[in-house]
Amino acid sequence: MWSSLLPVTVLPWLALAPRAAASPMVMQMSNSTAMLESRAPSGAKTVIIQMFEWNWDSVAAECTNFIGPAGYGFVQVSPPQEHVTGPQWWTDYQPVSYILTSKRGNQAQFQNMVAACHAAGVKVIADTIFNHMAGSDSGTGTAGSTFTHYNYPGIYQNQDFHHCGLEPGDNIVNYASRAEVQTCQLVNLADLATETDYVRGVLAAYANNLLALGVDGFRLDAAKHIAATDIAAILGRLTARPYVTQEVIWGAGEAVQPSEYVGNGDVQEFRYTSALKDAFSGANGGIAGLQNLDGGGWISGSQANVFVANHDTERNGASLTPTAPSNTYLTATIFSLAHPYGTPTVLSSYSFGSTDEGAPNGGAGACSATGGAGGWLCQHRWTAVKGMVGFRNEVGGAGITGWVSPQADRVAFGRGTLGFVAINNADAAWSATFATALPAGAYCDVISGASVGGKCTGTGFTVSGGTFNATVPARGAIAMHTGQLGTGSGTGGGEGGGGGTGAVAVSFAEMATTTFGENIFLVGSLAQLGAWAPASALGLSSATYPVWTVTVALPPNTAFEYKFIRKETDGSVVWESDPNRSATTNASGAQTITGAWK
Repeated sequence: MWSSLLPVTVLPWLALAPRAAASPMVMQMSNSTAMLESRAPSGAKTVIIQMFEWNWDSVAAECTNFIGPAGYGFVQVSPPQEHVTGPQWWTDYQPVSYILTSKRGNQAQFQNMVAACHAAGVKVIADTIFNHMAGSDSGTGTAGSTFTHYNYPGIYQNQDFHHCGLEPGDNIVNYASRAEVQTCQLVNLADLATETDYVRGVLAAYANNLLALGVDGFRLDAAKHIAATDIAAILGRLTARPYVTQEVIWGAGEAVQPSEYVGNGDVQEFRYTSALKDAFSGANGGIAGLQNLDGGGWISGSQANVFVANHDTERNGASLTPTAPSNTYLTATIFSLAHPYGTPTVLSSYSFGSTDEGAPNGGAGACSATGGAGGWLCQHRWTAVKGMVGFRNEVGGAGITGWVSPQADRVAFGRGTLGFVAINNADAAWSATFATALPAGAYCDVISGASVGGKCTGTGFTVSGGTFNATVPARGAIAMHTGQLGTGSGTGGGEGGGGGTGAVAVSFAEMATTTFGENIFLVGSLAQLGAWAPASALGLSSATYPVWTVTVALPPNTAFEYKFIRKETDGSVVWESDPNRSATTNASGAQTITGAWK
């Protein structure tokens, strides 16, 4: 048959038997979980970064320079296979062949990236597309392969796809129909007949090639649109045991449910993402209702992969975003890394003006020391996020202890005897004496800094007799753990065992007149101020218009620069005139900075 004549010069790893008739949906292994490693990424470092749209050379450098030393366990990279051409981000999700040449780089660069990340102690998850091929009628891919819809020379032809007979276009209409969800097209994307032995063999061969190059795990894009038994059959042909996480978006009343897929690996729990958005935005009882996430009817935490946002939800309104007001994106991320539910993924993305916009700088990622650069947001470098990665690595599987919530928007809890966190989603600072199971001693607040040479670069706290005193800034947090011990703060907080006061709650009040639909934002040199990225700027409240206000937690005794920007109704950004404003935070407590648009 023609499939057995595939030239080895094109895909030497794809060694398939001649095409056979479609086989019944038979499990390749009696127990699909037998071929999986532990649910969470193996090892003590379990936090995943989704390096969205970073090219391979940039990921390799970032693994070496930051990701590895910061303690991240896995990096999730964009799909490596050949895809349709175009600058939009979604072209990466329209495969043309299984040649490893994409906008991110070629196979040699991909393999070098995997090796560099491994050398830095970081494992690699490849975003992988088993459900479909491109949705275009015809075209040429990033490696030069030509194709038409349902005909990918040397790989697939018409009989290898589902044709469900719906008009127009064979596209899914009714999500209450299992047959439509799993055998009709998702927005015209050619839907692979994954129940056939031949298609399973091609997909397994591609996955095995990635494993041979050192890949440690797979994110299965659009897994909901593939029968769980088909995925199990494909995974059963793999030559190694990768970590697997599956995109299965939950929908009320839908035929296909996330629980069907737990036998194949982790499942991405989108209900978690929605719950964090609602809670930190002030809905559904605030953040006080987030204690027992394993009791809400979701996927078990030991089977769930969770995130505050991913590349889809930050564009479709289904999650908090870096532009969300009142610092909620950061505080939700702190919560996600502090709470034991699920395996967390941190999104590292870029600013965009339209939802289709692709990566800046041709995909060459760039960061500053603690934030973004060149249009990249680099959330994974934010001081608080890095600090909480270390927190999660330190506390491991320790359970929640001593949960307290004096009001709907304030929670504090311990992780056994290893860590403690307090999150204040209210507009006023929270001063309290906190009870903790941490051993007596001096600790550094990992939200505002770290321990260097036994001294805290941020704020310090002293635990004595099972308690400590602190002020948690408005819309901020404090966190400490047994892996970051230190005295004082290096910036005046908590020296001499007196108990640190946390970060400084800085209130900005800006006089600015606007027209309907225009809004004022704050951006500046610190990670908490968006690291100069307009997409990460903090939205100000217009409740006291024409004075716009916001309160943000900043590290004490820290000099910084900032500006206000105006976002127009069309999404464009207007900056204040130069020079940049500058200020220095107080040693403790709170302060107010006022000004007028210039």
